[in-house]
Amino acid sequence: MADLASAGAHSDLPSISIADIRAAAARIADAVERTPAHHSRTLSKIAGCEIYLKFENLQFTASFKERGALNKLLSLSAEERQRGVVAMSAGNHAQGVAYHAGRLGIPATIVMPESTPFNKVKHTKDFGARVVLEGATLSQSFQRTLRFVEEEKLILVHPYDDVRIIAGQGTVGLEFLEDFPDLDVLVVPIGGGGLISGIATAAKAVRPAIDIYGVQAQLYPSMYDVVNRKELPCSGQTIAEGIAVKEPGAITRRIVAALVKDVLLVREDEIERAIASLLEIEKTVVEGAGAAAYAAVVANKALFAGRKIGIVLSGGNIDMRLLSNVILRELSREGRILSVVVEIEDRPGLLARIATLVGEAGGNILEVSHNRMITDMSAKLADLGMTIEARDAAHADEIRNTLKAAGFVIRTAPQNNGR
Repeated sequence: MADLASAGAHSDLPSISIADIRAAAARIADAVERTPAHHSRTLSKIAGCEIYLKFENLQFTASFKERGALNKLLSLSAEERQRGVVAMSAGNHAQGVAYHAGRLGIPATIVMPESTPFNKVKHTKDFGARVVLEGATLSQSFQRTLRFVEEEKLILVHPYDDVRIIAGQGTVGLEFLEDFPDLDVLVVPIGGGGLISGIATAAKAVRPAIDIYGVQAQLYPSMYDVVNRKELPCSGQTIAEGIAVKEPGAITRRIVAALVKDVLLVREDEIERAIASLLEIEKTVVEGAGAAAYAAVVANKALFAGRKIGIVLSGGNIDMRLLSNVILRELSREGRILSVVVEIEDRPGLLARIATLVGEAGGNILEVSHNRMITDMSAKLADLGMTIEARDAAHADEIRNTLKAAGFVIRTAPQNNGR
């Protein structure tokens, strides 16, 4: 990556230093949370390394984004504040800009992709911003944002490719290393690259030997493509919409190339599992982008084995319906929820008998469906579908075996991933 840093350097781009980040820390200190960080014994055991978590999901807007947004807003002149600002964002930057702009009396317009989760749109509006939903992607939303700059003379607050934004985000790294100065590695999610650029700048200045790893969703490997000279496609529906960026910044790609050791990719199921693990073990709610760094550490155990790893939980703005789906899907993967179809004679008493067998085996029936309309089977038969809660995969097998031993023919429902 050192060669790429040289090849991709742009001398005309603005630079950022540890002094800029320390100045940002002093500037925003009274208006953003100094979020907690702690060692997780349970996650460390699972991952095979020492895991330290930085809880940026506990910011007032539930994301690190307000650090950079506030630092940028505080840099505006009185005349610029009066004109107002505009930003494009999938949600977290939007809320950070909207909240602090409202607090400072600065008019704010936010352009959001049409697929932005409802909760992020609602919260942004609740902070008093004018919200415009336009574009299927951030890139398309950015084009609308630029028109606002041209037509209404609004000040652009870029979500990542701005040195004041990057300096604000870098305060996360300062705080993390103040709390745990002997960390060997920092693992940080990457969308456009503002967070990791700020953190890497701060961390390498404070602790030069530290390694910085970035993480992207496998469906949106934009920075991975840049640093590895690849052309993997960026498209699809990802649970980590906060880092679903097709084009990283000019400033951020230069900093990443110079300071970041590698960019790792994580699959959707790995991100889902990380969300569920952090909820169950740490009792903390994170969105897909916020869970990506932990997902990468678990997926690359050999790379991080035995080292002290700092993980940034970048945000917690996840739609409740999506979170409930993630929980149910993970329970299903673990065998703690099983879906089965039992072929039964269509006569009284069989449902009660099956329910009794499941109960005696220790299962809890969550949902039942009765289908008599299957035309390729006898009219005297029916399919009884059941969703059953079990303790674990072994207990789920025990419940199946109990039903089979009683003479019932069982099929596994497709949504239970073939179990």
